[in-house]
Amino acid sequence: MKPNTLSVNREVTTRVHNGGTMLALLLALVALDIGLLVWSIAAGVKAVDHPYVLPLVVSVLGIPTLIILLTGLFTLQPNEARVLILFGAYKGTVRESGFHWGNPFYTNGLGGSASTGMATEGHGPAAAAKAARAAATADRRSPSRNKISLRARTLNGEKLKVNDKGGNPIEIAAVVIWRVQDTAMAMFDVDDYEKYVETQSESALRHITSLYSYDHGEEDEITLRSNVEEVSAALRTELHERLAKAGVVVEEARLTHLAYAPEIAQAMLRRQQAEAVIAARQKIVHGAVSMVEMALKELSEKNVLVLDDDRKAAMVSNLMVVLCGESEVHPVVNTGTLYT
Repeated sequence: MKPNTLSVNREVTTRVHNGGTMLALLLALVALDIGLLVWSIAAGVKAVDHPYVLPLVVSVLGIPTLIILLTGLFTLQPNEARVLILFGAYKGTVRESGFHWGNPFYTNGLGGSASTGMATEGHGPAAAAKAARAAATADRRSPSRNKISLRARTLNGEKLKVNDKGGNPIEIAAVVIWRVQDTAMAMFDVDDYEKYVETQSESALRHITSLYSYDHGEEDEITLRSNVEEVSAALRTELHERLAKAGVVVEEARLTHLAYAPEIAQAMLRRQQAEAVIAARQKIVHGAVSMVEMALKELSEKNVLVLDDDRKAAMVSNLMVVLCGESEVHPVVNTGTLYT
């Protein structure tokens, strides 16, 4: 036996009839049907004392038929598409905006009852607010006549608590700009493409975070704090691969929040401050050594003063104290000779 595999659907663009033309035609047929009904009754009673049976039956059956045909009218806004499903079979996608008419038996796709159970879970204001947000999301996802928006959408992810490459707990969040590219894949290959985008975005962000250190990586190593552009590009690439099976393309993915978790934030702040002090000291010492070396070199080359090793050591010590000291230096003036 062959294992069950998911069949991949591909979008097929199709065209339907012009809605304005069909509306005019159907309204004309309605008028003719009403006229036939009135004539069959009036003429039949006048001629044979009862309505004509055949025209009467045709006109009576024509009224519900025309009403059903009128339900095939629909409109599409710019950057909006409708997936046409006839008795469970995919017949194509209409992408052209405007007023259209299609088979009235195309599935309308009306729904949204899944949010009822969610609204009843939990107690208190927090649960009620969460249920309200879930209900609003469910209403937004309930497609009208299987219409799918092709516009760019923004997913502003919540703050996630994740461990970085070094195991340090951090808080991170990202914003994802995405849109539906293949309506057939979005409709048939995943259960709920919007929920799929949310879930995969969170999963991809957690995975990317675990691959990089927050900061203080090895030489030339990419870190979350110092290489935001590179990390965002990696996140976008992974999201593009994950969401391709849902017919979704990622326009942009970017980090919006990055910080240490509260339980280690103070310790990490002290470490950053200590490292900043050490880095500043290193620059100060490097500069002081260069200045002392330059002073001794200038004195020697211009024969301004000849010093033995002991006097050079004393001079270097004094200059280093002056240049590296944090507080103001108050020199002691020697009124005697250099060796007293």
